[in-house]
Amino acid sequence: MSAPNLFLVHVSDVERSTSFYADLFDIEPVMTTPRYVPFEVAPGVLFALWSGRADQVAPSTPRTSEVGLMVPGPPAAIDDIHAAWTAKGATVVEPPHDEVFGRTFVVADPDGNLIRVSPVD
Repeated sequence: MSAPNLFLVHVSDVERSTSFYADLFDIEPVMTTPRYVPFEVAPGVLFALWSGRADQVAPSTPRTSEVGLMVPGPPAAIDDIHAAWTAKGATVVEPPHDEVFGRTFVVADPDGNLIRVSPVD
């Protein structure tokens, strides 16, 4: 059996979300279509935005999953990313704090999807 290699995030406005994620992660999409935009995050692994169900995406809907960005380095590296992302206007859901796995924080995209930054396991 293969490992998962496509991670979809449902968004209401694919163009707005493409700009948000391209800027936040400093990456460019593999391609763009009116409702689907994939980013290759590792060889053969895609992180994609999908607006095919835009009518069902509402920022007020609780999100129970998160996109994760694990970063190497000391706790200060997490704080540096937090400072950079807040300077870009990211909505902070959880400010930097220490958890059992290390320093972490959470921001939300324009649709309320959660993005957690944490240290490499």
